[in-house]
Amino acid sequence: MKREGFSSRLGFILVSAGCAIGIGNVWKFPFLAGQNGGGLFVIIYLLFLLIIGVPILTMELAVGRASGKSIYQAYRKLEKPGTKWHLHGRIANIGCIVLMMYYTTVSGWMLDYAFKFASGQFRHITTQQVDTIFDKMLASPLEMVLAMGITIIAGFVICSFGLQNGVEKMTKVMMGLLLSIIIILALHSFALKGGNAGFKFYLMPSLQNVKKAGGLGHVIMAAMSQAFFTLSVGMGSMEIFGSYMSKKQTLLSESITIASLDTFVAIMSGLIIFPACFAFGVAPDSGPSLIFVTLPRVFINMKFGQIWGTLFFVFMTFASFTTVMAVFENIIASFMDNFNWTRKKATIISGISIFLLSLPCLLGYNALSFVTIGSKNILDMEDFLVSNLILPIGSVIFLLFCVSRYGWGQDNYLNEVNTGKGIKLKRWMLPYFRYILPVLIIIVFIQGLIG
Repeated sequence: MKREGFSSRLGFILVSAGCAIGIGNVWKFPFLAGQNGGGLFVIIYLLFLLIIGVPILTMELAVGRASGKSIYQAYRKLEKPGTKWHLHGRIANIGCIVLMMYYTTVSGWMLDYAFKFASGQFRHITTQQVDTIFDKMLASPLEMVLAMGITIIAGFVICSFGLQNGVEKMTKVMMGLLLSIIIILALHSFALKGGNAGFKFYLMPSLQNVKKAGGLGHVIMAAMSQAFFTLSVGMGSMEIFGSYMSKKQTLLSESITIASLDTFVAIMSGLIIFPACFAFGVAPDSGPSLIFVTLPRVFINMKFGQIWGTLFFVFMTFASFTTVMAVFENIIASFMDNFNWTRKKATIISGISIFLLSLPCLLGYNALSFVTIGSKNILDMEDFLVSNLILPIGSVIFLLFCVSRYGWGQDNYLNEVNTGKGIKLKRWMLPYFRYILPVLIIIVFIQGLIG
């Protein structure tokens, strides 16, 4: 059966960017910027995105495009006889499944809050009652199962229509709406009285703010870690879209475009959040509660707050759901490639499996709240497994596979990444990939373990 491909370059870029754009951009990036002094953190983040994130992204895409297969079969096709690189393909498949075991719950929270704002449940309440709404949601398995279930069913139904008619078509719509909403929200932030202090904090480098955040070294490590994690490289979530793409454009050009769109959404999220926080006198460094507690407090005190709150959480829902669709497609494609299943069979089995596997995370806030390791609940444990182990270790494996003579090899990688029109990867860059980039990733890995 002929492998399906994207109908256009725009489709590839939007789907790939949609996979990268998610909670890490619109939730984690703003509060990390707030915790780490604002402007200088943003500059350092952009630097590390270019020198760490983009190179690994080219490698995932190169493995996918050269093989035309999902991750496990891609290794089998490209590796030298007798080698075992394909074993990482299994780990990458598990990583995508574990990611969805908790990501669907958080995506459901976004959907739940979008509905609550749209239906007026945040009207005429006090700031103290905002906290109660979040706590009640976490304490209600039924409410969270409903939101998570809608997310999972919608994602797999869309994927069941195929790459072009399902994932690509819906992503184009959702990304168009996402980008439109984020621009509207950012323009609204510009109009907020007192919001200029937020823009200054966010965009202007300040050594004083850096010192308060724990020093330059701390800020550098935080920026490097976020730049690495933002593109979700290391477990084949991007590799699958390389297997669908054409050879008309160089992979460095496409990787820079994807990273730029991913960064645009992250930066714009900060332009929405920081002016609002400063305009209403709330802390911009309040951590994960920034989205579900701090910002709703801002919206309920804002003129037309119901509209702005609804738009914000619709934007958050789209951002998380594009990732959900993309990773679901990866899981389905892997089942189809590895077991020769039809798309219908792969969709049904993976859909039921993800729903059941997602329940422990959801119940970890109520019925299974006693299940912890140290201070980590189920969601935090699953996130630690993916973010701190599978992604960095997987990135090193992709790196070594592409530039080591024991793997696919740097000549094959260079030929694939430079096929097509656009920016070419120079051979003189390869020593950086072989000797310096692995060290940077290992530093991120160690920081994640001890942090």
